[in-house]
Amino acid sequence: MNHSTEVKQKLLSIIEEMDSFHWLFVKNPEKDFSRKKKWSFYEIMKFMLTMEGKSLKDELLEYFDFDCLTPSNSAFNQRREQILSEAFEFLFHEFTDSFHENHAAYKGCRLIACDGSDLCIAHNPKDKTTYFQSTPDGKGFNQLHLNVFYDLCSRIYMDAIIQPAREENEDRAMCDLIDRYLGSTAIFIADRNYENYNIFAHVQEKGMYYLIRVKDISSTGILRSITLPETAEFDVLKSITLTKKQTNEVKADKEKYKFIPATSTFDYLDLHTNKFYDLNMRIIRFSVTEGTYECIITNLPPDKFSADEIKCLYAKRWGIETSFRELKYAIGLTRFHSKKLEYILQEIWSRMVLYNFCEIITCSVFLEKNEKRKHMYQLNYTRAIHICRHFLSIKKEKAPPDVEYLIGHELLPVRAGRSNPRKVKPQSAISFLYREA
Repeated sequence: MNHSTEVKQKLLSIIEEMDSFHWLFVKNPEKDFSRKKKWSFYEIMKFMLTMEGKSLKDELLEYFDFDCLTPSNSAFNQRREQILSEAFEFLFHEFTDSFHENHAAYKGCRLIACDGSDLCIAHNPKDKTTYFQSTPDGKGFNQLHLNVFYDLCSRIYMDAIIQPAREENEDRAMCDLIDRYLGSTAIFIADRNYENYNIFAHVQEKGMYYLIRVKDISSTGILRSITLPETAEFDVLKSITLTKKQTNEVKADKEKYKFIPATSTFDYLDLHTNKFYDLNMRIIRFSVTEGTYECIITNLPPDKFSADEIKCLYAKRWGIETSFRELKYAIGLTRFHSKKLEYILQEIWSRMVLYNFCEIITCSVFLEKNEKRKHMYQLNYTRAIHICRHFLSIKKEKAPPDVEYLIGHELLPVRAGRSNPRKVKPQSAISFLYREA
């Protein structure tokens, strides 16, 4: 049995096991899925994993091979209404955790990037937790915010927290994701949006490592209140004591003590029992281009991780950015088949399961080197996702394609040195009128 078949069987076996206890994942345990119909719990879960960005009717016709007895849109919606979105979240964690032994590591540590991305959903001014009024006379828009942990070596999503965009709090989400993490030793990597003492402390309490970019010394960030070398580049160790007290001792030694105001969140301090918290940091500043510098705060030991190595590790963080591109556009996370928030949550977790399914298969495909080629080549991950999605959707009675062969022959050249300016433009939800017809 090849690897792709093993991965598919593992995913489907988890769904089958959930089906045998489906009352745990439905709204009305005594009634929902109690009678045999075209849509079983197993079938609807599998179908939702394979959905693309097409109209719902097209999705149904293709999944049922254009059979005359293809269920209607209404029948599908009535069935999905019975399933809790937590069922798909449970499937995501069960499937992802089942491959924990395959996780790659860097010097015995998992490289876990944390970041967030906005998801545009259907226009609904009544939902005050997701609605934004862009201009006084404008239509406005609704968004959710997806916070994720992403394994940079294994290329899979490990955990996620979905927040209404009006209640977005990336710092809180990362702290919660750190607290929930139960894996082996990890290095948590993040960009400047996560410059926060509370995050550093959560990682320190977890006994893990962090590597977070912070604002440069000339900006209004953490480093502005810390005495640092006057050289352009440096690598120094600093020990500070955080406190919410404002005693004379604290005021007299601003180099040692850092005051945390009541408006700032820090989970390990109060004014009674835990008055002080010691934090050990390593601060690194290095050149990126001529006249441009970046600053990193980490707790990685200098004897095991040099400054150049820290620079390379932070550069790997870009993997989570490319994963968002594949998740949104190749997997189809920008296109939902409903306006209801509960349905949208179902589809978000489904897309993340499908992404991990595709990456677990794709990462096992060995790309042979060919010295005669002009360029180095990499797998075409967008094409690989289409292949894996089809492989998951086909019925048992059909012969499966040679997934590894197909993926291994879809290549793209790697042209080093190419760069394009980031194109930032406002996004909106895709209209649902043609979907619901």
